[in-house]
Amino acid sequence: MGKYSQSARPTSIGGQALIEGVMMRGPREVAIAVRKPDNEITIKKEPVSGITTKFKLARIPFLRGGIALIDSMILGVKSLTYSAEIVEEGFKDEEPDKFEKFLQKVFKDKANDVMLYTSVFLALMMSVGIFILGPTFLVSALRRVTESRIILNLIEGVVRLSIFVGYILLVSRLEDMRRVFQYHGAEHKAIYCYENGEELTVENTRKYTTLHPRCGTSFLFIVMMVSMIVFSMVSWSNLLIRVVSRLALLPLVAGISYEITRFAGRSKSPIVAIVSYPGLMMQKLTTIEPDDSQIEVAIEALKNVLVENKEEADW
Repeated sequence: MGKYSQSARPTSIGGQALIEGVMMRGPREVAIAVRKPDNEITIKKEPVSGITTKFKLARIPFLRGGIALIDSMILGVKSLTYSAEIVEEGFKDEEPDKFEKFLQKVFKDKANDVMLYTSVFLALMMSVGIFILGPTFLVSALRRVTESRIILNLIEGVVRLSIFVGYILLVSRLEDMRRVFQYHGAEHKAIYCYENGEELTVENTRKYTTLHPRCGTSFLFIVMMVSMIVFSMVSWSNLLIRVVSRLALLPLVAGISYEITRFAGRSKSPIVAIVSYPGLMMQKLTTIEPDDSQIEVAIEALKNVLVENKEEADW
């Protein structure tokens, strides 16, 4: 089934696939639903928190994109860790390794927070290194062949996009990721069902597509495309300046990409549909048709973040 009916009301509710579960973030609360080994669904709820809720700066268009990205990464890692603890038998009883013991000794009750933020920082740095700076260093060698700013920028953009698509293809072929991608599809289906005003049942949810314009996969694809345009503003006169400019322009790229993704999520325009199409096609690699038990988990997570006043969840 298509994404939206004429009467559909897109919302700001979003989520993330976990290990045997789904996380949903609503206007007020975050809910994590995980299928335990005994087949029971456990629910964890907590109030929405993070940078975006504490500073007015995080609500300003084009500035909020980068902040929202960091917030999402922190919440995502935290949710993934929780789902792993639920699914893995004896996970909590394992002896901490030397690094964990060191953190617990130094930071005491803040050790888990330190590990969480360290994980997010390392993931962010690795992503920037591979997808942003990596192509710049690779293409810089071509300056011996051509000094054309247009050609170098175009090649860099193609290399960056190729690395991203290659990474998605590689991850999509990992057998361990199959069930995560099924939960990813279940998450999208549940949100579509709610946005189309239908009762959240497995039968109603099953008929919707797994491809959603506000997906993180689509956002990252848009980041790749926006970076090609924004980064082209800087010349290739000096590699150091080029690298520094990439880092300096990243918040702008994230901000523009966030606004495009946000607008695409609520627009029914044919033009927007065309712009969103490549990102949606990328989701064919990161979402798989879920079974009914996985849809049930996504529905439970979504139900636990809904508010009585639907206007509060609207864009």
